[in-house]
Amino acid sequence: MNERTYGSGSGSGNGAGREVPESLERMLAAEVSLPSRMRHLAVGLAGLCGAGLITVLWATEPETLPVRTQAAFGGLITVGLAWAAFAARALGRRRPLYAQDRVVGAGLALTATATTTVAGIALAAVRATPAAALSTGLTGALLTAVAGAAMVRARGRRRELLRVRGELEGMREGV
Repeated sequence: MNERTYGSGSGSGNGAGREVPESLERMLAAEVSLPSRMRHLAVGLAGLCGAGLITVLWATEPETLPVRTQAAFGGLITVGLAWAAFAARALGRRRPLYAQDRVVGAGLALTATATTTVAGIALAAVRATPAAALSTGLTGALLTAVAGAAMVRARGRRRELLRVRGELEGMREGV
């Protein structure tokens, strides 16, 4: 395994060099890379724009909307603002989040898809044919499964980074 020595010389504080595994360098670089930041920016802008458009649509309605429609608009605005807040938090940090941002994002996706699936099935069961309710349920189940898989993957990634961090802290204590 290739390793690079950091901290040797006058700028390290304690003067001792530390070897950092190349695999860790790659992991950390991916966490703070420009493409990663651009994805967070896109998610944040999409959430903010979606929330803004729904707010404008709701505010410009000439008459009071039914309670169900108001609840749906409020829910969609909340989801959009949650994604914008998530992206702002991830972009506002100057150091890697050890994949915590992925866990939070996957949690948002899982919550939003599960809630939308339940609401869609309930609405389709009341207003549509059994075939439409089944179709809605299957589509929602598929999307929820994808969000669940993203959550499992994000938690695994975070566990791996925390494990490597623990190893590095052990290396530092041994120096």
